[in-house]
Amino acid sequence: MTKPEIRINDEIRMTNETGKFDLEERTACFGEQIIGFAKCIRPTPVNAPLISQLVRAGTSIGANYCEADDACSKKDFRHKIGICKNESKETKHWLRMVAAAEDELRSDARKLWQEAKELNLIFGAILRKRERVA
Repeated sequence: MTKPEIRINDEIRMTNETGKFDLEERTACFGEQIIGFAKCIRPTPVNAPLISQLVRAGTSIGANYCEADDACSKKDFRHKIGICKNESKETKHWLRMVAAAEDELRSDARKLWQEAKELNLIFGAILRKRERVA
C-alpha cells in the first residue's frame, strides 16, 4: 500500500482579491487542509476518534468566524470569536495526538499545528482588542 500524497500549503492565502487581510478565507483554507490531512490518516481504532475530533475542531473555526462576522451584537461577536479561539486551541491538541499516533505524519501535522497556533493568537488579539473597546 502506498502512502497517499498529503498536500499542505506552506503558505495559506491570507488576502482577498484587493490585497486586504481575509480571515474568512484563511480559516476556510485551513479547514480544507485539515480535511485533506485527515484523509491521509490511517483509520485504525486509535486514529478514528482522533480524525473525527480533528475534523470537527479544525473546520468549525471558519464556520464560527463566519457567524462572528455576521453577529447581531458586540456580545454575540465576542462569544463567536471566543469559540474560534477555543476551537483553534483544540485543533492544536488533536494534531499533537495524531502526530503521536502516526509518526510519519508528524511533519505535516506540525505545519498545521503552527497555523492553528497563529489563528489562536489572532483570535486572542481580537478578543483583547474588543475588551479594551467595550
